[in-house]
Amino acid sequence: MKILHQDRKSGKIKVQIDSIDDLWHLYNILRPGDRITGTTFRREEIKTDKLRSERGEKKRMTLTIAVEKLEFHESDSRLRILGTIIEGPQDLGSYHTFNLQEGDVITITKDDWPRSALERLQRAVEDAQRPRLIFVSIEYDEALVAMLTQFGIKEIARITRQSVGKMYEQSEKEDFYGDVINKLKQVHSDEMPVIILGPGFAKEALLAEGKRRAPEIFIKSFVFHTGQAGMAGIHEIMKKGIGADVLKDSRVAVETKLVEEVLMEIARNGLVTYGPRNVENAVTAGAVRILLIVDSLLRENYMEDVINKVEEARGTVVIVSEHHEAGRKLKGLGGIAALLRFKIE
Repeated sequence: MKILHQDRKSGKIKVQIDSIDDLWHLYNILRPGDRITGTTFRREEIKTDKLRSERGEKKRMTLTIAVEKLEFHESDSRLRILGTIIEGPQDLGSYHTFNLQEGDVITITKDDWPRSALERLQRAVEDAQRPRLIFVSIEYDEALVAMLTQFGIKEIARITRQSVGKMYEQSEKEDFYGDVINKLKQVHSDEMPVIILGPGFAKEALLAEGKRRAPEIFIKSFVFHTGQAGMAGIHEIMKKGIGADVLKDSRVAVETKLVEEVLMEIARNGLVTYGPRNVENAVTAGAVRILLIVDSLLRENYMEDVINKVEEARGTVVIVSEHHEAGRKLKGLGGIAALLRFKIE
């Protein structure tokens, strides 16, 4: 994401959306009542002698809507924002939907920008400077290609070996590793690390073939042994918190490691508490060292006060995406947990 202009007095911040990660950040920054200004398409109403106006062609125009509803569509890589038109050349008071995608530019206006929203906006800008990761989780007969985004791990493709088992001879036309490499060529970009993992020797074979056929992709690649393949293998390596520096520093890996620490402290009845009521008590007592909140809970009005109290007591607040495994585990604990400085009742 790029911040193109900001006027803190009027509460206006103009941003450019560069990736699906930016759409996810905006989904968590925007609230009902905020105003969104952008260029969009809307049909003109043509007045005639008939009782009902005829529908004209869609025309490009700039509108401002008051936000009422937000929908994040991961599969389509878009963010739908529904609201009523409050500024524009026509249809004031009517409903309109912005379908935001990569490349769009919008201006966000808030009566008051919470600190958490400004920090999330800054995080979106910083995250854009970090290369994302590609995972190839592979075993003898199947490979899964996935991408690490700021909101979780997104499956890109599954490639299956056609002839499986000793009774089958490999077809001359079959090229299992070549199919995997071709899929990587479609999604790889400059300086994007490739993490190859799995339980057997297929990962080493893929790396050797990759360096021979497409060295530009595999120049920054890392191989790790896991007990499982598929998405389970990717979650396994994320839980370990090991790997290349870029993997350890990635947002999802940090969130995963902290949630695993919460679960470990719960298992041994350690310095931890979870659930809205228990965490609020710990916040009031000044006992919270690290507060973890699933991002969907941020839409609750009382959370802003909880976050401010933790930060005033010099605690750390970590927003965890509900779109990956760690977020789903945190949601199972009530969506909120805290690692503590000291034990409380």
